[in-house]
Amino acid sequence: MIARFLCAAGAALALAPAVPAQQQTSAAAQPPVINEWPVPWERTRPRDPFVASDGRVWFVGQEGHYLAVFDTVSHQFTRYPLDPGTGPHNLIVDRGGVVWFSGNLVGYIGRFDPRDGHITRYPMPDSTIRDPHTMVFDSRGDIWFSAQSGNVVGKLTVASGDIRLARVPTPNARPYGIVVDKSDRPWIALFGTNKIATVDPRTFELREYALPRVGARPRRIALTSDGAVWYGDYAGGYIGRFDTQTHQVREWPLPAGTSARPYAVMSDDRDRVWVVETGVQPNQFVGFDTHSQQFVGSAPVPSGAGTIRHMFYDRRTQALWFGSDANTLGRASVAPPTP
Repeated sequence: MIARFLCAAGAALALAPAVPAQQQTSAAAQPPVINEWPVPWERTRPRDPFVASDGRVWFVGQEGHYLAVFDTVSHQFTRYPLDPGTGPHNLIVDRGGVVWFSGNLVGYIGRFDPRDGHITRYPMPDSTIRDPHTMVFDSRGDIWFSAQSGNVVGKLTVASGDIRLARVPTPNARPYGIVVDKSDRPWIALFGTNKIATVDPRTFELREYALPRVGARPRRIALTSDGAVWYGDYAGGYIGRFDTQTHQVREWPLPAGTSARPYAVMSDDRDRVWVVETGVQPNQFVGFDTHSQQFVGSAPVPSGAGTIRHMFYDRRTQALWFGSDANTLGRASVAPPTP
């Protein structure tokens, strides 16, 4: 395996030999413990779970056009239908328990109040933007989001309902995964190209940074405590680190190599980055310790998964939640081994 040190301007700084992936895993590492529950509505693509403050797990049925919640104590599912054709892609839950979802086929962000079932719709200010994609809260509770086909990054100010859009200059850049850092600045993976973007939250200026390899295709991203952006290169089979201050890049090949197809990416509270290799069946959870720069445990998904597209990390239980194309809702416990 080769750890690659690169700069975002495109020039290689160094190539350093490293330990093969199968030997690089720490001897003390513990593989994730994965549990899955079949979602009772068949072939509905459950996805993008979010653990609310009460411990229940909300998720969308993208092909079933619903919101749903899973009670982790009773293991019961409750479904809330949306209008046919909504195509919910992603949801997030605010501190008050209100559920926000992206109507990926109908061009709006929805606010669902579980207390009375009322839905408030916030349409895109440009009717050509039909696909709000992935959403994330900033520290004020406002919502940043990507729109893949629309080629924009947006912000919904919750108090006013206003939506502002920043257009990506690169055609067909496909803004995809999105995170917000400690300064409330969003960072976005541009899946249609080899770039990562950010938007200045004050001026709304969007800036792109090219990754050194032209063939790289970052899809999902995560943040670690040092402010670095970590991405999975879906095309090349790498996990990469983008330094948001120096703009330098370092990459590590995933265990499955070019077959990995890393999709879901999420960090935990120990600065481990967890990636799901979806190019192999069953899908494989792979952990990477960003401090030791070692892979720290892997495990296959019992159902096979088909594809795991996004994850949520619950700090309270040290677990990653995911939905799968095998029509399951899953939990991967990633607590470190007991000393």
